This record gives sequence, structure tokens and C-alpha cells, in this order.
Amino acid sequence: MKKCCDMKGFLSFTVLRLIRDGHGTGEEIRQELKKRKGSKPSPGTIYPVLKMLHKNCWIEEKKAKGKERRYKTTQKGKKEIENATKKFIALFFDMEEEFEKWKR
Repeated sequence: MKKCCDMKGFLSFTVLRLIRDGHGTGEEIRQELKKRKGSKPSPGTIYPVLKMLHKNCWIEEKKAKGKERRYKTTQKGKKEIENATKKFIALFFDMEEEFEKWKR
């Protein structure tokens, strides 16, 4: 089974965290990423990630109005966020110190 945060990229990790924090639709996720990153990812970028997260039982989806779907993290998804966050911190906790060294 694929891990959410396999360090090939952080999009699945970020999307899972955004869903946990209440950004429940693909469009809300795209808007939040635009706010944070300065550019809005295409649906062709976000929806495959949502499909993978759903396939791994980390999110559940429910139909909302029209074709819109709302996503919510599952207990398994919350555990994956916890594990991925621990891995992220273990790998990058000292990056601020390293960055300061590079600036000199």
C-alpha cells in the first residue's frame, strides 16, 4: 500500500491535511493551495490525488450539491497524517539551521 507522504512530493500529504482542516471540496482545496502557493493547481492535478487518498481509505467522499463532492478524513487518514507528520519533522526539523548556514 502506498504511503501518503512518500517524499516524492508533498501534494498528497498537503491535500490530506487540508481536508482534515475543513477544506472539503476539490475547489476549496485548489483555492487554499492558490492562497498558500500563489498558483491554483488544475483539476487534473488535484483529482487524481483525491482518488488515491480515497482508494487508500484515508478520506471518504459524499455527494453534495450537483456533481460536487465533499471529502472528510477517516480515522485511518488521521493516523496517516500523524505518521507522515512525524516523518516530515524527523527529516526536516533542522532545515532552518541549515538554511542559515547556506546564507552565509
